[in-house]
Amino acid sequence: MKPTSSTFLLPALSIALSYATLVVGAAHAQTADPAAEVRRVLASPIYQSATAALDKEHGRIVEDGIKPTEIPAPPFGEKARAEEFAKMLKASGLSDVQIDPEGNVLGLRKGTRSDGKVVVVSAHLDTVFPAGTDVKVKRQGTKLYAPGIGDDTMSLSVLLGFVRAMKTAGISTCDDILFVGTVGEEGPGDLRGVRYLFTKGSYKDKIKSFFSVESGDVNRVTHGGVGSKRYRITFSGPGGHSFGAFGTVNPMFAQAQAAVEFARIQVPAKPKTTYSIGLIGGGTSVNSIPVSSWMEIDMRSESVDELKRVEDRMLKIVQEAADGENFARSTKNAKITVEAKLIGDRPAGNTDMKADIVQIAKAAIEAGGYTPDLNWSSTDSNMPMNLGIPALTIGRGGIGRNGRTHSLDEWEDVEKGPMVKAMATSLSIVLSATGME
Repeated sequence: MKPTSSTFLLPALSIALSYATLVVGAAHAQTADPAAEVRRVLASPIYQSATAALDKEHGRIVEDGIKPTEIPAPPFGEKARAEEFAKMLKASGLSDVQIDPEGNVLGLRKGTRSDGKVVVVSAHLDTVFPAGTDVKVKRQGTKLYAPGIGDDTMSLSVLLGFVRAMKTAGISTCDDILFVGTVGEEGPGDLRGVRYLFTKGSYKDKIKSFFSVESGDVNRVTHGGVGSKRYRITFSGPGGHSFGAFGTVNPMFAQAQAAVEFARIQVPAKPKTTYSIGLIGGGTSVNSIPVSSWMEIDMRSESVDELKRVEDRMLKIVQEAADGENFARSTKNAKITVEAKLIGDRPAGNTDMKADIVQIAKAAIEAGGYTPDLNWSSTDSNMPMNLGIPALTIGRGGIGRNGRTHSLDEWEDVEKGPMVKAMATSLSIVLSATGME
């Protein structure tokens, strides 16, 4: 039988459709060439339309950063800001928005080829500043000054800008994207928001990769999570008059001995491992033997094993200090006891430098004309990294466009050109990692 033209057409069409499907789905599967995927996204007219939307909406993005900045969000006090951010996500076009039991704000943008899992793009709601801090934004030219304006409130408005730009450009992604405003990223929050997201929340087994958008320069890529353990060590005893009860065990002496021995712990330069005593206190008066004394200890490392080694040594040291004081002085009225209370626990981890997510970020940053700065830090990404889930913390600002982080005169430069260029670069990372169609 002689073949007709239609006999060849059907297989050819099938092959073409299969190839198109492979190309479209490349980014949300294991990407054979991450740099090529970035180039594909950057060359796309719909991506260019999205960057044009960011440019057009620059003023709104700035105002969307000012609004939540002026809503106080101290550690464990993020509720009002969370409620406002949820409203803003809905107003930006996301219909599936909720606040979870821990206080995180979640907004889902459905993909076209969902496998039941999501890519998280997040920024944190909380700041380091206590309740009562003046958070009114002050303008000086293109600079905005306010506690928390850079870390990390302006990132919330950048996420809103991403949502609107994608909608305006008609961008679809293969993967579902879960936009999240997390609580508890700073200090005493101890990553409680992202910890809940990964261990108890409704998406806990459904997150395939994770991006935390932070205040840093757009070329900064945090691929390593510095782990930390923080303890409040309390030594307690019977107390007494400094002269009349002289010879009685003294909690301060035990604490001082523990501090000296703690300071002698040897740690490696690589993986970087550190320790410090940051706060001390206790006692009743200068002429009294204390009933109790305490100190707060911070230990950090790029290595899970090294952090555990320092922690174990510290716990042994404080017990030995209590035992030594009980041996050296009278325990007639009571012995020295020691309590080691864990007050902070940030898990260590890292995303392999060869992972697609890292290679995509590097390629996008280089394509934006920046030099990638890969680093280790302590951010929301620590949690997924520790669980073996690909995660990065990426910057979204122009180079050198923010400063005085964690101070009352914290500032953010929102000059249009550098800000839009940086946001567009960050958006290209997200779209390349989620399979922009």
